[in-house]
Amino acid sequence: MKILNQKSIDFLEKYLNNSSPTGYEANGQKIWMEYLSQYVDSFITDVYGTAVGVINPEAKYKVVIEGHSDEISWYVNFISENGLIYVIRNGGSDHQIAPSKWVNIHTKKGIVKGVFGWPAIHTRKPGKEEVPKLDNICIDVGAKNIKEVEKLGIHVGCVITYPDTFQILNKNKFVCRAIDNRAGGFMIAEVARLLKTNNISLPFGLYITNSVQEEVGLRGAEMITQTIKPNVAIVTDVCHDTTTPMINQKEQGKTEIGKGAVISYAPAIQNNLRERIIETAEKNKIPFQRLASSRYTGTDTDAFAYSNGGVPSALISLPLRYMHTTVEMVHKNDIENVIKLIYHTIQNIKEGEDFKYFN
Repeated sequence: MKILNQKSIDFLEKYLNNSSPTGYEANGQKIWMEYLSQYVDSFITDVYGTAVGVINPEAKYKVVIEGHSDEISWYVNFISENGLIYVIRNGGSDHQIAPSKWVNIHTKKGIVKGVFGWPAIHTRKPGKEEVPKLDNICIDVGAKNIKEVEKLGIHVGCVITYPDTFQILNKNKFVCRAIDNRAGGFMIAEVARLLKTNNISLPFGLYITNSVQEEVGLRGAEMITQTIKPNVAIVTDVCHDTTTPMINQKEQGKTEIGKGAVISYAPAIQNNLRERIIETAEKNKIPFQRLASSRYTGTDTDAFAYSNGGVPSALISLPLRYMHTTVEMVHKNDIENVIKLIYHTIQNIKEGEDFKYFN
């Protein structure tokens, strides 16, 4: 079965290139909903911007497949008298990658370009060099003082994103900022597309959910699960490729891009649902890897699992290199295998006794 087509890749590129920082996901959600509207019966949205495409909204039982739409970013926190801008995190932004990066500062007047400046190597003393920290990285927008900065429309609270755009490396590696976890929204949308184009009927309602504010504590999922009240939730997010340098596999486990979807083990993962996913992977010869996540998964799985008195939940992850950088990298084959695994798993859930089995 062919998974991705050129229309899919074009959508992914458009979706990734659009900024969708935590708390400001609206434009990205519009792109996602416009694409998904071809394949669902209706939509649900909430006041903070989580979007849900629904197939069979009248059905008794409800199955969620979910990703999150937000990306890490910065906030303007302080503007110095000489016009330099200091920042705080909005999500898990990495201060070490900031120096020499271009940024987009989002204002009511539009995008203002700037750069994270850094002292030239000639001015630093070997052995005594400062490392990038929140209190010494700053953005230069070419203004000579605070008044010029403010005239550009920049003020404390403006959100800041990186402008890095989608690239394909060596034919099958997708590289961009915000693959964590715009890839999740993309993959669940592709599941809906395949269901529609292959005329698959489901005996339950399918809620294709693109949550907001995951990067600041799973907040969007926490809210929308109370609205949907699902019977089952299958979440997709990214996990680390641990084969690159400076990662301890004894601590992080071994997962690698190109080796298939990653199925998680954790207290929030409902065992029967996870085993159904593994059975589906084995039956359909879909390659997969395993990951133990100890006390919590750190993904929206935790929000769904512990809501509404407990929702049987599972996590299917996409292995990714260089998380929370502007060069996040995934393998095309893994994206296709995650899509296939979700697509076949939801067809392997039957109404009635199956929902009792998961409980």
